[in-house]
Amino acid sequence: MNIRTRLTVLFALLVGSIILLFSLTIYYLFDQYREREFYDRLRQNAFATAQLLENVEVRGITDKMLQQIELNYMSLYKGHVTIFLPDNRILHSTDSKREVVSLQFLEQVRNGKEIFRRNGMVETLGVRFTDRHNRILVVVATAIDRYGFTKIEWLRDILVISWIVSMGIVLLAGWFFAGDALKPVSDIIDQVNDISATNIYARLRIGSPKDELAKLAATFNEMLDRLEQAFILQKNFVSHASHELLTPLTVMMGQVDVALMQPRKEYEYKQALESVLEEGKKMNSLVNGLLELARVNADAATLSFKPVRIDEVLWQGRSRLLQKNEEYRIDIEYEKLPGNEEELIVMGEESLLQMAFQNLIENGCKYSKDRHMVVTLNAGEDDIRLTFTDHGYGIPPEDIPHLFEPFFRSETTSGIIGHGIGLALTHRIITIHKGQIRVESEIGKGTSVEVTVPVRKIVTTEKPVAFELEE
Repeated sequence: MNIRTRLTVLFALLVGSIILLFSLTIYYLFDQYREREFYDRLRQNAFATAQLLENVEVRGITDKMLQQIELNYMSLYKGHVTIFLPDNRILHSTDSKREVVSLQFLEQVRNGKEIFRRNGMVETLGVRFTDRHNRILVVVATAIDRYGFTKIEWLRDILVISWIVSMGIVLLAGWFFAGDALKPVSDIIDQVNDISATNIYARLRIGSPKDELAKLAATFNEMLDRLEQAFILQKNFVSHASHELLTPLTVMMGQVDVALMQPRKEYEYKQALESVLEEGKKMNSLVNGLLELARVNADAATLSFKPVRIDEVLWQGRSRLLQKNEEYRIDIEYEKLPGNEEELIVMGEESLLQMAFQNLIENGCKYSKDRHMVVTLNAGEDDIRLTFTDHGYGIPPEDIPHLFEPFFRSETTSGIIGHGIGLALTHRIITIHKGQIRVESEIGKGTSVEVTVPVRKIVTTEKPVAFELEE
């Protein structure tokens, strides 16, 4: 069942239930009114008959009294009145069959209780009457409310027919109402179906800004913006990766072709192989960087974070870099040394944090003439701030917003070997650790990179605590 049909059925059930409840209420109230009105008529006829009978005993019966008694009987369909003496004998009855009632009924009425009962369409009323001899008589009036029941049946038929017709109208109105309400949704579906990879820049039309469907369209447009950016980044990533991989391959093939063009001496082959090896190392470094970037992007939501002491990660990264590059000078300073070692512990992936810090330190040393980098650590109550400062070439202000894009390289680094993956990988690692990274630079004076990592409270457990991080 589609949404339009479901809305129509629900609308019809709701309105139909309200109309049905309203009709039943009218029917019930009218039936109560009819019963009360007929009760009053029976009571009036019962007392009128008893009073007329008493007048007959006192003054004798007259033609006028006979006419009055006949009129009382004729006003009620199949109506008759029976009067019982205190000993339950019948004093007077207008019914040849004589009304038969139970002794319990007579005693209850004689004790002052008026009893009204209904058997099918026949309704009976018993009332107490005290005559001039102080005898307590029981007057039982019985009749059928022919006109009242006729009106009730007529009202019932009208209400049933009206409800059926109303349901038909409600179903029809509900169908058109649901169609009109869902028309914007259909328009959104049609527009979304028209968007593909060839026109991913297209956006949905937004109606009234206060409409929930307009908010839905705006949400779709925001999603399309993210998809377009991801699509462009992926396209650029593939293009740059292909170019970066193609360059060392071309150099390697050229070296091999030149070496094989003619017989050469042993040292010349050795030089060619060394050149090929160097290009292979560059390619290996590039592929490893791409793999690390892909791994971090793919597995960020399933990383198991453990307690990591941030200064130990820094010192380990420093040691590894100095082993590979002895000319580097790396100083680690504590701007604010915490009194408790716990304040230096964050929850994270140690290998990834070490990779991020190494990338920042290596960039600072590599792009500085003095190969010097200063790392300042400041431990706060809520986070740990790391500042990586160098005195290198600096970065132009227009290049800073693009530093963390894969394969982007500033013009100031054009003469230095690199692929533009390290900072993109570093930014991603800091982001999945819920941290922030900020860059300040001045041409000719150097660059300062500030990294803030939030301190996580450690829950002592036997097993490592796994945190599920949002993208």
